[in-house]
Amino acid sequence: MDDTLALLPGNHGGDMAKPLLDDELWKVVEPLLPADRPVGRKGGRPRVPNRSCLNVILFVLKSGIAWEDVPVQLGWGSGVTAWRRLRGWRRRGLWAKLHRELLNRLGVNGHIDWSRAVIDGSSIPAPKGGPRRGRTRRIVRRLGLSDIW
Repeated sequence: MDDTLALLPGNHGGDMAKPLLDDELWKVVEPLLPADRPVGRKGGRPRVPNRSCLNVILFVLKSGIAWEDVPVQLGWGSGVTAWRRLRGWRRRGLWAKLHRELLNRLGVNGHIDWSRAVIDGSSIPAPKGGPRRGRTRRIVRRLGLSDIW
């Protein structure tokens, strides 16, 4: 059996594997996504459903496969299509919203061990800019031996 297809749910020697995107998680994610658009009046190719794209995204993350190498046999659409959808969702801020929503749900249900959490303030600006430390001296370039040769 192809190694990639072995990662598919249900392809583990007859054992049913846990699906990549179960219905419970989909109920959390779906309201955050933009609605699937129907095919326009002029026709055209139907859009790949959001759930299928999210399945491909999760499959790529789990398997490490390249976007263009996602097997068509999955029935979820093209890997490149899923990558484009991922890019659009990221630009809309979907991943930050989804991250907050999932963390909130985990916290409410007591599934986060805060005793192991770390807070790093180096990336958070100080209120009102923080205290002034005085004037910073400019570094003046001076010629050294390496500059002469």
